Amino acid sequence: MPTINSKLPATGTSIFTVMSALASQHGAINLGQGFPDFHMDAELAERAAKAIVDGHNQYVPMAGYLPLRESIAHKISSLYSTAVAASDEITITPGGTYAIYTAFTAILEPGDEVIVMEPAYDSYVPNIIANGGRPVCIPLIFPDYRVDWDAVRSSITPKTKAIIVNSPHNPTGSVLSHEDLLTLENMLRDTNIFLISDEVYEHLVFDGKKHNSVLNYPELFNRSFVCFSFGKVYNCTGWKLGYCVAPKALTAEFRKIHQFNAFCCFTPTQIALAEHLRNPEPYLRLGGFMQQKRDVFLNAMKGSGFDMLSSSGSYFVCGTYSRISNKPAMELAVELTETIGVATIPVSAFYVDGHDDRVLRFCFAKKEETLLEAARRLQSIG
Repeated sequence: MPTINSKLPATGTSIFTVMSALASQHGAINLGQGFPDFHMDAELAERAAKAIVDGHNQYVPMAGYLPLRESIAHKISSLYSTAVAASDEITITPGGTYAIYTAFTAILEPGDEVIVMEPAYDSYVPNIIANGGRPVCIPLIFPDYRVDWDAVRSSITPKTKAIIVNSPHNPTGSVLSHEDLLTLENMLRDTNIFLISDEVYEHLVFDGKKHNSVLNYPELFNRSFVCFSFGKVYNCTGWKLGYCVAPKALTAEFRKIHQFNAFCCFTPTQIALAEHLRNPEPYLRLGGFMQQKRDVFLNAMKGSGFDMLSSSGSYFVCGTYSRISNKPAMELAVELTETIGVATIPVSAFYVDGHDDRVLRFCFAKKEETLLEAARRLQSIG
């Protein structure tokens, strides 16, 4: 039997798969993996079903169904006052994670360095390594997970090919400010460094704050691949549909990879979304809807042994547990799943070296009764 010289020798099964399997084994409430436990928008589901019945079941163009790309371009113009061309600056992809991987594949050569801010969504580092690059990991400043821009600046070398940013941030719920984006813009000016911006939670921003998209900063956008997810907007994560927005020249290279990988994405959902996206109300009200769920969970956790940290966006809120236990986060996450039936994600899993501030991540994109029951069980260990 031939053997594989692994491109990811240090990589095992993802923490999401591990904890979700453990949750299933013990019948636990799953506040670990980021997916809703409630139904998606019925109108959008009906549109997808109708597209299938109406015969929209064959390939669409490699870049995606053009009316959908046109709807995205209109949305971007409306939200960010930025004109992007539907024809050659938007590509529909099978999910936001795929878009990020394809962007890395388009730009990285062996030995290139990519600056990553940790804790980081767990696909980034394997994506970089699989494409021959070297991740340069910069810790965010605990406990509010701010970017240490001085550390980022000092980590730039002649080998730096790209920086990846994520806002709203997974796993911590922090968001980049206008000042953050201006600092990044100034830092990258007169360099050949690419920017990959993971903005899959763009509409999940709370407490009156604003999502500062790279699309709103022309100097940044001119060097960027900006990645989005429909699953996070319309509560249909299993659809695995997203898109990448990039300047024409970058999109051309992105599509060279895309055409020989997925080629194109599931047609009926693209047909459905092209029409559904024309109504801004569902995505404009999403932040308030999810903020209410966050607040239900935080209120229910008052008086527990957890000290809940700030979350200004995303599906997630983190909590420290030093008043409960001094166990490593992974050990406690497993214990909670097995003993009280609540699955979480240890934030240490989002660091390459397993750095552990004794923090667990909770997903609050759940029904209210799910959140209240999970909090009741978590209260029992305070």
